[in-house]
Amino acid sequence: MQEFSFPYQHTILAKLPANMQQLVKAAEQASDKAYAPYSNFKVGAAVLLDDQNVITGANQENASFPAGICAERAALSGLELQAGKKVLAIAVAYKAKTEDHRPLSPCGICRQTILEVQLHQKQTIAVYMCAPDGQIVMVEDARYLLPFYFSNEFLPTEDF
Repeated sequence: MQEFSFPYQHTILAKLPANMQQLVKAAEQASDKAYAPYSNFKVGAAVLLDDQNVITGANQENASFPAGICAERAALSGLELQAGKKVLAIAVAYKAKTEDHRPLSPCGICRQTILEVQLHQKQTIAVYMCAPDGQIVMVEDARYLLPFYFSNEFLPTEDF
């Protein structure tokens, strides 16, 4: 049996560099824009680009549950992958009516999406997973969240 492990940092908002504090706050503010009438679980995401611009997104639920979109994918959908800008970091924050305030990790589809951007740009993306009480878990490489990921390496390269 083999084991997989990865480095991560558990911290609080006040200990982050100023630009990452602003990124987390942008994610928290984005959660206010969530449309979550069914779950009341409001998630916001903020993406920091290499030109220091920030793109935000919020989850959007739908009565046809699979038709909704997560905050991370909403934020990343505004990114033009071919424009040459690179994602440095993404922060994910939430607001929910619950006693449990653990840092929020992206779902599997969002992990794959973040990793796809990372692989495309050939530069790591730091992921900041935030809790409403200020706790944050950070990984420096999106690959850590999806160790056995699927990529274009598995796809045929010849034309059909």
